[in-house]
Amino acid sequence: MRTPDEAAAMVRLKGLGWGVRRIAAEFGCSRETVRRTVKAGGFIEYRAPRRAKALDGLDDFLAERFRRHRGNADVVRQDVARELGVVLSLRTIERAVAGFRRALRAEARACVRFETPPGRQLQIDFGETRVEIAGETVRVYLFVATLGYSRRIFVQAFRHERQAAWLDGLEAAFGWFGGLPQEVLIDNARALVDDHDAVTREVRFNARFHAFARYWGFKPRACAPYRARTKGKDERGVGYVKRNAIAGHRFESWAALEAHLMWWMRDIADARDHGTTEEPPIERFRRAEAAALRPIDGRPPFRQVRELRRRVQADCSIEFDANSYSAPWRLIGESVEVVVAGGRVSIRHDGREVAVHAETTGRRQRVTDPAHFAGVLGGPIARRETGVLTDALCPAPQPSGSDPGVAAAEPPDLLRPLIEYERLVGGGWR
Repeated sequence: MRTPDEAAAMVRLKGLGWGVRRIAAEFGCSRETVRRTVKAGGFIEYRAPRRAKALDGLDDFLAERFRRHRGNADVVRQDVARELGVVLSLRTIERAVAGFRRALRAEARACVRFETPPGRQLQIDFGETRVEIAGETVRVYLFVATLGYSRRIFVQAFRHERQAAWLDGLEAAFGWFGGLPQEVLIDNARALVDDHDAVTREVRFNARFHAFARYWGFKPRACAPYRARTKGKDERGVGYVKRNAIAGHRFESWAALEAHLMWWMRDIADARDHGTTEEPPIERFRRAEAAALRPIDGRPPFRQVRELRRRVQADCSIEFDANSYSAPWRLIGESVEVVVAGGRVSIRHDGREVAVHAETTGRRQRVTDPAHFAGVLGGPIARRETGVLTDALCPAPQPSGSDPGVAAAEPPDLLRPLIEYERLVGGGWR
């Protein structure tokens, strides 16, 4: 292996008429080296012979499996051995996927700034920290909600991160902001998302959280799996709350912590100049986002709402809590939805409200609406009492003369008087 300067000198000496043997003796190399260098006209870069590798042609397979297994090279090694029959060491696989690992790391860090219109999106998340309360260090879970347009923040402290905390935190945020957004963006929290396929992006939300979303009328959205940064604004909001609202503070009680967070949201978070919008979130909220949120309309909290499934019985009623409530007789045998909230019982069929009652507080009570029995033999009839006509429910039409105070019930349309049939056949019935 000669240097570029030595190769250039060989070419010059050959041009001056030196022989190959003399040049080889001068540089202490073989005559073949001189001939090869002179023929090439200069320095020849050394190239090691390329040997075939066991993973040649498997770049696409390695890339797909490496991404599927989220960067776990050992699982990729197992797939290569099981599916391709190529047994290699973990170190060999790690060298082969080194470029893919750098790309995956860069992709995880990359983010594109996006802006949402007023009232469109609310981002929520939980952050865990430790706080000194009454002289003891307590683990506190901070629910943080951030409006996408104004960047206005809501914070509530919980002692756990179970589903109840997520739902209570969301309802408290709706009350703090005074309205409802069109959609709520969440991380793939186990309490809210049952499954989120990283490849197909199909999401299966928890059934109770899905019912919560339908009750309040917002669309739930989950960020990409293992890409919490796609939530963006709220990820930064959690860190801001920990560093600014909590860090270094001690509280005499849990109530003192909650009071401090209320003060901090109102006097600090709302009033600061936001680094991106360069204006206080409360001003941006009042100017554009407050009017864009949908009104709450005084609905009670979701956890005070009960959703039941019942079947309409033969007596035109459904039962729960040892009480019965009437439903239209045409739904006998049908399954209906019963929503109990705020002292109101709503009976729905095929998405349409078919009956409404006031919830009774007793037991074995029967709440009826006479209109639900209209057209049924034995349904509502007119009873004359003290000269006033009132609606009453009667079990069946009474025989003539059995109760002179009760008018005869109108027969259903399908039961025609015999006189009509006599007119059709031209004679009387015997």
